[in-house]
Amino acid sequence: MTEPAPTTASSLVRVDYHTFELADSDKRVPTGFDTSNGLVFSLPGQVVICTGISAGWVTVGVEVRRCPPERVDTDAWDEIVDHSVETTNGALRVASVMSDTPDLPVLTPQGSGTYRVRVHARGRDTAPDGAVDGPVEEYLLIVWPADRQPDQIHRQSGHYGAQLRAQPSRPAPPVPTTQGDDDIRRRMRKRLQRRRTP
Repeated sequence: MTEPAPTTASSLVRVDYHTFELADSDKRVPTGFDTSNGLVFSLPGQVVICTGISAGWVTVGVEVRRCPPERVDTDAWDEIVDHSVETTNGALRVASVMSDTPDLPVLTPQGSGTYRVRVHARGRDTAPDGAVDGPVEEYLLIVWPADRQPDQIHRQSGHYGAQLRAQPSRPAPPVPTTQGDDDIRRRMRKRLQRRRTP
């Protein structure tokens, strides 16, 4: 039996603090940066993708599958890492820390549990640490259900990724606890609830 065609989509995604995320709720836990693979790390319900730019927009494509892809396209990307992620409520989505949730499909349609995400990145050396108005970086996220496994590195050729891997893990930026922060969280919760409604 062949696998049904994967669900695919792409969108611009807002980056802040050198990251965008995959999240299954608006309740994010402040975390330090685990830079061991130079690209992605996670906690249950929250995945952090490390970007070269500090702020601006990146292009993100997603491919949601039932089975792992048969091959890895290493020629077109600077960095490719397979990473295990866990969703607690089965509704893991691409998310921005400080902006609207992008119009991309749920990455975990088989429900809560453990998945594998293959993160592809290119362009992180274009404007490292910069703030950009238009996208200079591109990401492809391929997701399928799978048991937890160690990270698998398929390609590491970017200078920015090498710099991250060379430095020790670092604490996350401080999370403000102002009224404005509460408003942002409330708006994100409403957006996520609207998207979950058929």
